[in-house]
Amino acid sequence: MKMYKFANRIMILNHLSVVNYKNIAQAELDFSDKVNCFIGRNGQGKTNLLDAIYFLSLCKSATTSQDALNILHGQDMMALQGRYTCEDGTLEDIHCGLKRGQKKILRRGQKNYKRMAEHIGLIPLVMVSPSDQMLITGGSELRRKFLDMVISQCEPAYLESLIRYNKAVLQRNAMLKMEQEPDLEVMALWEEEMAREGEFIFSRRRAHVEQFVPIFQHYYNQISLQREQVELQYVSHCQRGPLLEVIQRDRYKDRAVGYSLHGVHKDELEMSLSGYPIRREGSQGQNKTFLIALKLAQFDFLHRIGSKTAPLLLLDDIFDKLDADRVEQIVHLVGGDNFGQIFITDTNRDHLDSILSHSQGDYRLFHVEEGEIRP
Repeated sequence: MKMYKFANRIMILNHLSVVNYKNIAQAELDFSDKVNCFIGRNGQGKTNLLDAIYFLSLCKSATTSQDALNILHGQDMMALQGRYTCEDGTLEDIHCGLKRGQKKILRRGQKNYKRMAEHIGLIPLVMVSPSDQMLITGGSELRRKFLDMVISQCEPAYLESLIRYNKAVLQRNAMLKMEQEPDLEVMALWEEEMAREGEFIFSRRRAHVEQFVPIFQHYYNQISLQREQVELQYVSHCQRGPLLEVIQRDRYKDRAVGYSLHGVHKDELEMSLSGYPIRREGSQGQNKTFLIALKLAQFDFLHRIGSKTAPLLLLDDIFDKLDADRVEQIVHLVGGDNFGQIFITDTNRDHLDSILSHSQGDYRLFHVEEGEIRP
């Protein structure tokens, strides 16, 4: 696959304000428009800082599904504010606030969002972290969420369809759990909604995976020096025939178990190494290479096919478990000018110095200790 330089269409996070987010009581940080490095021992708050940036892009934490768990212990609220500059010089102010027991508030400029989904895709972002290992070892739900995150940042219509589909599944499942016999006409309406939205979701997932796989393989080959062959394969119940027929075919089985056994909520993204499932065959280094290639491909994909704006790239402790050759290839990749603004954490100053020596732009270095961040 031929690699080429992207148009320099970027969005820069200039300033970040953090109050009571996880172990960070307060921070006011100004960033470089290229590389920002955070050094510190484990458990000091480096990942939490990246997570605050992640939250402002995707309206949620990368590490917990319960918003209240992001509030600093002993405090009753948290607040995040990011000031961004678009390529045309336009400023974007994004503010997120949360009080215990209340819904979070997300504001763009002076206007509150009515729905969080409206914000997704405005500030594209890709994060590589140790928790990505669950994409390989965890259940299929995590791999679907990965696909959904990539596509949702490209296509707002996809996210809206996904919301409608999930609502239909919840309604159908509620009817399947009823003690009395459900109204089959009402159930059929929810099944038709599942089929209509599900086939659209399937078509978009299939199209995006077809475009995504060559990009992913390119990055894996570059990092591994072409030592192994990797593959991604998308598997869906929609491949068995019209989805409405597939859903209704086993209605009695669904009734027995109390939930919907068929639909795109059961799709799988199979990951293989040299023809075998990577969860069984991959070494720690191969798994790490697979995941980094997956996320760098996500960056490339969003930039090239999605918003055409370079996503923010968050790299959290990415060098652990990699041999020297693979580290060198990653340093060469992220230090080049194909990436936009980068935020990277490590406990090892040597890795960061290598990246900075390859970087062709400005950089800032921060030290993190017990939730305090200083230049």
